[in-house]
Amino acid sequence: QVQLVESGGGLVQAGGSLRLSCAASGSIFSIISMGWYRQAPGKQRELVAGITSGGSTNYADSVKGRFTISRDNARTVNLQMNSLKPEDTGVYYCNARLITYAYWGQGTQVTVSS
Repeated sequence: QVQLVESGGGLVQAGGSLRLSCAASGSIFSIISMGWYRQAPGKQRELVAGITSGGSTNYADSVKGRFTISRDNARTVNLQMNSLKPEDTGVYYCNARLITYAYWGQGTQVTVSS
């Protein structure tokens, strides 16, 4: 099993920045990829950014050029969010994928005011 704990959410004005971190524990060496998803009120959860154990990254078109995902080590994945927009508001969830299962963090709220 893998446990994920997110941190770094909060309230920021449009144009500002936030940095989210996700710390993994447990069977971390079974993790194939990690990522950040978000869910806005009334909307489905969507992928924001992902990174594989080999370091390959992918981003939603809406955040390309503004967000950067990175890994400090096998345990920690970060999401640097710059030039934030009100439409970036939502609950951000950390995700870890293993071969047969995926785990989720509890989520952290990001609110961008206009």
